[in-house]
Amino acid sequence: MSKDVKNVPALRFKGYSDAWEKRKLGETNSYFTDGNYGESYPKESELSDKENGVPFLRGSNLRNGELIEDNANYITKEKHAELTSGHLVEDDIVLAVRGSLGALGYVKEENIDWNINSQLAVIRTDKSELSGKFLAQFLLSWRGQKELLSRNTGTALKQLPIKQLKDVPVPIVNLDEQKEISALFTSIDNLIAATQDKIDALEQAKRALLQRLFDQSWRFKGYSDPWEKRKLGETNSYFTDGNYGESYPKESELSDKENGVPFLRGSNLRNGELIEDNANYITKEKHAELTSGHLVEDDIVLAVRGSLGALGYVKEENIDWNINSQLAVIRTDKSELSGKFLAQFLLSWRGQKELLSRNTGTALKQLPIKQLKDVPVPIVNLDEQKEISALFTSIDNLIAATQSRLSSLELLKKALLQDLFI
Repeated sequence: MSKDVKNVPALRFKGYSDAWEKRKLGETNSYFTDGNYGESYPKESELSDKENGVPFLRGSNLRNGELIEDNANYITKEKHAELTSGHLVEDDIVLAVRGSLGALGYVKEENIDWNINSQLAVIRTDKSELSGKFLAQFLLSWRGQKELLSRNTGTALKQLPIKQLKDVPVPIVNLDEQKEISALFTSIDNLIAATQDKIDALEQAKRALLQRLFDQSWRFKGYSDPWEKRKLGETNSYFTDGNYGESYPKESELSDKENGVPFLRGSNLRNGELIEDNANYITKEKHAELTSGHLVEDDIVLAVRGSLGALGYVKEENIDWNINSQLAVIRTDKSELSGKFLAQFLLSWRGQKELLSRNTGTALKQLPIKQLKDVPVPIVNLDEQKEISALFTSIDNLIAATQSRLSSLELLKKALLQDLFI
């Protein structure tokens, strides 16, 4: 059995100073299996629903070291009983060995006896030498991911055969130190999960408020007049889109973040916000030419091709960004309709229904400005608009602050993974 001594990590718990041993996974007493069940692989008739079946996991069910049941497939209990090699046990590691390589999930009590499809493999460690939780955290670290991904095979379809997986070097560490490290990451993971739950609860509360306030079943005290309904095209709003004709940016007129101007597309609209992540950029000279797409505070940016219904509200930090051909801008007349108020209406169940019911096209759904102008919107006392907008601004700020905390926790975990597994 080959052994290789590893340098001491940059960060250690007090009381531990011995250098870590490095050993190939295949040289440990771990058990390996995958979801290639041969002729026994589930047929369509052996699939089931959530209520009557057993989760049959695929790569998309592995996220940030967790097993996520959302959008899982299910197999019948009879088929699950037949495929015994894929039954999950607490402290197992489920790893994507086809498709989304590097993704993995740690098996907790609530995941026991789920099953895996052909994209996945299971590592079950010998607890007398290596904790599954500790190994999972190592494989999530920068070093662990590098070791996994460097061993993939194939060209069009990347794979990580068990033979290659067994060749991955892993740290073999004093069991007490493994427990301390695992406990630390369990605490951080619990904080991350609780923070995500808070975000989900806030977003659910916002959806409920949007429905109640825009069907007028709830009103702020002091307001009782019925709301007027008017088509968007009958308001004094301004409309434009990113179809710039022959002036549309060529590849040579694209830029980078440091030197360019954000050139937004549908994927940059998320939950009513403009998100710069993965934005394209155009040169400042091209931006100066495409004046109709310059964003102004309180504008609404709306997807009119592709991801219909998505929209973003323009805040101070988004001023003077630009839009591509998937998007359109609505700029309201503030003496009758606040952009913030209109954005919240369009995010509500009723607003989304009005938008999506007016799409045209078959293969590529579109919402031409002509149809957009036909959407009925509430025209409300300006003071009531302000009250409603202020409420949602408070909720949005709380969601953003919680999102920021979540990002900080994830960065902390990433930094700790790097320092503990250097």
